[in-house]
Amino acid sequence: MAIGMSRSPGMYGLKAEGGLGPPVRRVLSLDEMVAGITAGNRAVLARAVTLIESTRVQDRPLAKALLQALLPLTGKAHRIGITGVPGVGKSTTIDQLGMNLIAAGHRVAVLAVDPTSRRTGGSILGDKTRMQRLSQAPQAFIRPSPTSGTLGGVARRTRETMALVEAAGFDVVIVETVGVGQSETAVADMVDFFLVLLLAGGGDDLQGIKKGIVELADMIAINKADGDNVERAGKSAAEYQGALNILTPASPSWQPPVVTISGRDNLGLERLWEKIEEHRRIMTGTGEWEGRRRRQAVATLRDMLAEGLMEQLNATPGVAERLKAVEAEVAAGQMMPAFAVESVLDMLAATPPPRSTC
Repeated sequence: MAIGMSRSPGMYGLKAEGGLGPPVRRVLSLDEMVAGITAGNRAVLARAVTLIESTRVQDRPLAKALLQALLPLTGKAHRIGITGVPGVGKSTTIDQLGMNLIAAGHRVAVLAVDPTSRRTGGSILGDKTRMQRLSQAPQAFIRPSPTSGTLGGVARRTRETMALVEAAGFDVVIVETVGVGQSETAVADMVDFFLVLLLAGGGDDLQGIKKGIVELADMIAINKADGDNVERAGKSAAEYQGALNILTPASPSWQPPVVTISGRDNLGLERLWEKIEEHRRIMTGTGEWEGRRRRQAVATLRDMLAEGLMEQLNATPGVAERLKAVEAEVAAGQMMPAFAVESVLDMLAATPPPRSTC
């Protein structure tokens, strides 16, 4: 069925012949998608996200056209990354923080990055189960952002999904990462503010988190500071603040603070949000906010160029086979990586590119 040519009524079209079976889902045209997204239609938004995540070559022209058409409506949201080890209370905190923001008049989108989605198929059910109130709120949108098994997948899919939800009018976008591997770095490089959630532990708290993650943080929040854990959380906060004071901050205008919160009991979240807004005011005033956004845009360009180059390598007859051969030689210690790269690129340059299917 050609894009935009279906005359079937309704988003999902007509029922199967004879009225049996589920409705036949027709393809929405570019104009229909743009209109639905800009109107805040969450069903159309969900379908648009599925479109840009598609690996089918035939879906790429519409996906690219959609993102380009919506470009003027993007970039206005406050982008916040949140990380923390499993069990730290990310989902509970995001659920409560999101509800607080909705009560204050915001519209909130949550993009959950799951680097293991290639094996598990994503975490949408788990996310919506843990964020019960937020998932039911019409002013919210929750969506997993699959990585396709690579950090490049984190960057590309999440950035493009972020553009869609911003065009749909969500003014706060929270990107949640599971807190394993290098996904935190990928997320920190696409948001305006990076929050690290930690738990109060014993006397070796500072040894329990990688230095690199602390250096990425624009703020640290010690979660579950409630009940008998309040005093211990306060002690941990002081220790982490001391550690941050030793490190050179990413910005000369902002010293990352450490706060204590309880996502479960909605304690400290108002102060947490005040700090996030304070960071935005300071960074906007110094010009660092816009500078960070510009650097991220260039980084996105380079990431996508690298991904596109690999796709071209694998799609060009002869070059893909050469790539496999030199990989084997490099692995066997028979060829230097630098020479292997040069030989593959030389062959790519001399080989006519495959005919575009876009």
